[in-house]
Amino acid sequence: MIKITIYRNADKQYVRLHCIGHAGFARAGEDIVCAGVSALVINTLNAMEKLTDETFEADTDQTSGLIDVRFQTPVRHDGKLLLDTLVLGLQDIQNQYGTDYSLLTFKEV
Repeated sequence: MIKITIYRNADKQYVRLHCIGHAGFARAGEDIVCAGVSALVINTLNAMEKLTDETFEADTDQTSGLIDVRFQTPVRHDGKLLLDTLVLGLQDIQNQYGTDYSLLTFKEV
């Protein structure tokens, strides 16, 4: 299962994104759930890096499926729009394929 945790502060501003695991929907290379989540997350981070002024640090590990992103400051308007879009896509995947393969949670920090 892919566990995705979105961390927001008391003002509901995004401060961190943590993903870990593999969906297990199908064999490696054929897992559309894993591919969908990965594409959404990586595209969002690429867009934030190229299209916004947001700064972040990220750790990744392909073996464990880790993508851990820590934003230097709470995310502002353009970054928020991209992350809101990411959340919509992740929720759609979870609704379509169930929480056995991907689980999206939110935590306040």
